[in-house]
Amino acid sequence: MFVGPVFTREFTIAPRRLRVYVARSVYVGSLLGLMVIAWLMLTGTQLVRDVGDLARFGTIVFQILAPLQLVVAVFFSAVLAASAVSQEKDRRTLILLLLTNLSNSELVLGKLLASLLGMLVLLVAAAPLFMASILLGGISFSQVGQMGAVTLASVLVCGSLGSTVALWREKAFQSLTVTVMAIVLWVVFWEVVAAGVLGAEWAGLSCEAWAAGLSPWRAVLETTVPLAQPEPALGPLAHPVYLYMVVAAAGAVLINGVAIAMVRVWNPSREAQPREQEEPSRQKESIWGVEHDLAASARQEPAAPAAVRPAGAVARTRRVWDNPVLWREMRTWAYGRRILLIRLVYLLLFGMAAGGLIWMTHAGAAIDRGEGALALAPLFLLSLFLVNTQAVTSLTSERDARAMDLLLVTDLTAKEIVYGKLGGVVYNTKEMIVLPILLCGWLWWQGVLGTENLIFLTVGLLVLFAFAAMLGIHAGMNYFNSRTAVAVSLGTLFFLFVGMATCMRMMVAFSGSFQAQLQPFVAFTIGGGIGLYVALGARNPSTAIGVASFACPLATFYAITSFLLDKPMAVFLVTIVAYGFMTAAMLVPAVCEFDVATGRTTIED
Repeated sequence: MFVGPVFTREFTIAPRRLRVYVARSVYVGSLLGLMVIAWLMLTGTQLVRDVGDLARFGTIVFQILAPLQLVVAVFFSAVLAASAVSQEKDRRTLILLLLTNLSNSELVLGKLLASLLGMLVLLVAAAPLFMASILLGGISFSQVGQMGAVTLASVLVCGSLGSTVALWREKAFQSLTVTVMAIVLWVVFWEVVAAGVLGAEWAGLSCEAWAAGLSPWRAVLETTVPLAQPEPALGPLAHPVYLYMVVAAAGAVLINGVAIAMVRVWNPSREAQPREQEEPSRQKESIWGVEHDLAASARQEPAAPAAVRPAGAVARTRRVWDNPVLWREMRTWAYGRRILLIRLVYLLLFGMAAGGLIWMTHAGAAIDRGEGALALAPLFLLSLFLVNTQAVTSLTSERDARAMDLLLVTDLTAKEIVYGKLGGVVYNTKEMIVLPILLCGWLWWQGVLGTENLIFLTVGLLVLFAFAAMLGIHAGMNYFNSRTAVAVSLGTLFFLFVGMATCMRMMVAFSGSFQAQLQPFVAFTIGGGIGLYVALGARNPSTAIGVASFACPLATFYAITSFLLDKPMAVFLVTIVAYGFMTAAMLVPAVCEFDVATGRTTIED
């Protein structure tokens, strides 16, 4: 079989853990819980009199759950595929696979399908729930089938992208961030096209149809439209959804074809390759005041004798700071030189968000609260995810490379390690932190934001950035498996912001009476608090983390509700109190109980 050995290694030899089965139950149970909450919201504020009302309920629920499942599937398929390959690289086991008689297709496709199998199983487990929702009315079997096909195609193409990028790049942080930003850039570009910025029609087809045929987000939204009309310009494909399926399948084949052809060219990387025997080009470097032959060094020839050094000459050295962890994070290329590429891609995405706001300003359109949030929220979320990714990979990469064990046997204190890592996270993601705040300052300069709201927004963002960084450090310290640490860290952010935003989308869709709808959400937020505590505090129980785990979902729910009710002071206070407390709850044990968190056996004075 072309994927047999690697696929068998991942999912046949390894025993099934309890969390594999729990994940399927939790995922389906969460979707069912959202449907129940939506029903309670509907019956609590309106009267359901006939089958027409029931059909409208089924349509709205499908329009909420289908995009949510797509976002979950795309995000985790890309992240898990990239982290699976990155873990093999960090542990140097990918080189062992390259030394076997595995073909390129067996290596690439086997690893890809192994990393995607968990997500595919979740989609299969949720399929009966979507089929049962047809009984409510308002949706058809073809819509559910199209939604499932679009989601499956998106999983394959995004997972292929994550796997290929990870095979190309050497560092886990580079792989994860490039993958996430590529997907965001893909979706944002076609959203710009659908908005008509680049024209209303291309080749006889509307830009909305082009976006639906080339963007996963637009394609899944198209499947939720009842009785969608065919597009004559598409010919035999008829609907943009079918165009997307063809494009996604071709994209997955092309991306995997590139990975299969280049996997042994990219790996091992230049850092891992032995020096070539041929004499390299002769270069000169001034050391000790004499010309030193780098070609001789490459051949490992003996260095020039000390007698040739001029009197008083001193060898050039690099002074290490008092905190060597912080020095390594800030003064070396610890995450590779290609991290500059990540910054350039982020600048491109930032430019698109800022350009949209500037375009609306110069067009004479007043930017209200909703439009501003729609333009800034994706940029803020992307920045939070990038900061969190940098934080969690800064520890998982050390652990996979066995460098963490070396740090633990030195005389470094817990504060030096933790604060050094946090300082490195802030330094390496400074563009992701500073640029959104500067954009908020520009909105204040244009009169869109008041001074009070600018202070609220700036301080709130800084608190959230600190929370995202500390969450990554906490997950990296508590989970020895890199994929688990990345999934827990990013999944926590995903639940707190995307999950709560979905709940608020339901509230807006059914009614604006937030007080009447609060009770149905209490059970959901309590369940989320339990899951949050299991993910963050079960390994090292802490009362503070337990309180914060239940407070953060409720606080996020209340903050979004207050934003919709135009209460900025409430949003600010609940954000800094809840997430500030959660940050402190994770930081204090990290620096005071470092031995327990990392398994360190030495006792510090």
